[in-house]
Amino acid sequence: MSTAPTPQSAHTALLVIDCQPAILAALPDDGDREALLDRLAGAITDVRSQGGTIAYVRTGFTEADWDATPATNKSFAPLAQHRVMHHEDPATVIHQRLAPQSGDITVRKTRYGGMSTTDLAPQLLERGITTLIVCGISTSGAVLSTVLDAADRDYRLYVLADGVADPDPEAHHALLHRVLPSRAHIINTAELPALLRAD
Repeated sequence: MSTAPTPQSAHTALLVIDCQPAILAALPDDGDREALLDRLAGAITDVRSQGGTIAYVRTGFTEADWDATPATNKSFAPLAQHRVMHHEDPATVIHQRLAPQSGDITVRKTRYGGMSTTDLAPQLLERGITTLIVCGISTSGAVLSTVLDAADRDYRLYVLADGVADPDPEAHHALLHRVLPSRAHIINTAELPALLRAD
């Protein structure tokens, strides 16, 4: 069991980042995708059952978003140029196994971080959220950017080590073991129930 400080469930949100078919497709097709979805579905159930908030962050673009993306943006200019990831494309919706429910937060972003191009932070503030548990794809992209931003906003942070994934196993390992621990407590999904129930 982790010795990290314990969050209060009512002030805790699970951030489910970029769990969309188009982004999941970048992961190796070796059975790990299904196992990841199983773990994420379990984490969502655990947080819901303890009264926590579920917040979904997904990537998707409108025509205006594409037009406003400058050629200097190395990551997103190619997406804009090729008109990839339109926000109404079925491949950009939250995976059906993790589908949002009434009362959940759902935001659409146009950059890596979950807060930089969304109103996620104000919605979390309105609900009194002070602790974030981060999961999703990818460790070296959206997860990293969101954790760095959230750390600067003084959230208490947890990252689910077996609830994040990346197409690059070496980057994933290095971030989980060398970078993210300086900003967040690293735990496994199996630790969530006890963590959420603790006083």
